[in-house]
Amino acid sequence: MGGPKYPSNFKSYVNHSPVNIKGIMVTEVAFIPTSQARVLSLRFISSICPTRKDQNLKNPLLSWKEESSILEREGGRSELRMATQFPDDFKCPISLEIMSDPVILSSGHTFDRSSIQRWLDSGHRTCPITKLPLSEHPSLIPNHALRSLISNYTLVSAPKPQPHPEPQTLIATLTSPSSPLHSKLHSLDQLNQFSKRNPAFRRRLTESGAVSAVLNCVGSEDSSLQEKALSLLLNLSLDDDNKVGLVAEGAIGRIVAALHGRSPDCRAVAATMLTSLAVVEVNRATIGTYPYAIRALVSLLRDGKGREKKEAATALYAICSFPDNRRRAVECGAVPILIRIADSGLERAVEVLGLLAKCKEGREEMEKFNGCVKILVRVLRNGSSRGVQYALMTLNSLCSNGDGMCLETMKEGVLEICMGLVEDDNEKVRRNASSLVQTLQGKH
Repeated sequence: MGGPKYPSNFKSYVNHSPVNIKGIMVTEVAFIPTSQARVLSLRFISSICPTRKDQNLKNPLLSWKEESSILEREGGRSELRMATQFPDDFKCPISLEIMSDPVILSSGHTFDRSSIQRWLDSGHRTCPITKLPLSEHPSLIPNHALRSLISNYTLVSAPKPQPHPEPQTLIATLTSPSSPLHSKLHSLDQLNQFSKRNPAFRRRLTESGAVSAVLNCVGSEDSSLQEKALSLLLNLSLDDDNKVGLVAEGAIGRIVAALHGRSPDCRAVAATMLTSLAVVEVNRATIGTYPYAIRALVSLLRDGKGREKKEAATALYAICSFPDNRRRAVECGAVPILIRIADSGLERAVEVLGLLAKCKEGREEMEKFNGCVKILVRVLRNGSSRGVQYALMTLNSLCSNGDGMCLETMKEGVLEICMGLVEDDNEKVRRNASSLVQTLQGKH
């Protein structure tokens, strides 16, 4: 009632008068009340200010080590941690940081003073956005309206930091025999939430002895508890230092047991967990020698449904990049299962076949399977670039080591297909196609 009176044509006034927020001149902003600043910014900023559509792209305006300077500041400045919560037009077009001292260039665009001053000091005499020429000594006019909006928006909307829960408290809930199931599930939810994108929290978690408690939950008869615990292990395995430590704590045994669990989701996450651990080469060897680990994945490949099959094939691919594990997978009966799955359209199976074809036992099993070459040729004709790449690799291994397979491959018209693929856009496809052409022509 006693507050300032706004003009009835307020929006027009802001757009066309000297109070233009991202415009050219600002001479008086006294009529904008502090208590209304956030409302004004939310209601009018999108229509008042142009939207930058390249905000998620690498900023082409950064130069003279500006980008590295920004990256250095990212770790320590609270403004950057909060930046995603502010309207984009509060950010400087050069630094992409929230502006602390917005100024207007003669081109009509607003920048943070420190950023545009560095641009000018480096000798530029064009607007970073419009590329229009500037005077020899460009004027920088303070944008008081925008500065007021940013200041008051910060006061109203700055989030209060949410402290992370103490890992020891949550772990105690997991280990206590008296903790009810819903409390354990809640603790795992919190641990998953904070560990997913926070390396520091993951480090605190492993240092506080959480792994053994989580592994006990993986062994639970309750599928919900088991799945959440597996997800937490997966989060912890994001850090390479933890991958070896998890194996040393006995994670493989629990994960392999989960591959035989009742819940399809648990089985899929358990396979994904083995894939994550197998990123480290020493773990591939350990997983391969662990009793029933590869056999459990092959069983999941055979009996599982969509997601389970895909995750099992992905885990086998990671594990079989270690040469000794290829023979083990073949001995577990992986080849005929993989060929049938490849025929059904799962190209990840073709990738595993490409690895298994590198060992004598794998090639022998493929030669025994009636129609193996036909299935691989269908992948050549209809598959993705990656599927074609591994189908070519598999055929090349088969043809290089057996005249019978080479003859069958020629009968299926593979040489003609390869002649077209040597012109493919994908460099790996071209290389593998050329190699197979040389093999086929050398045999005949």
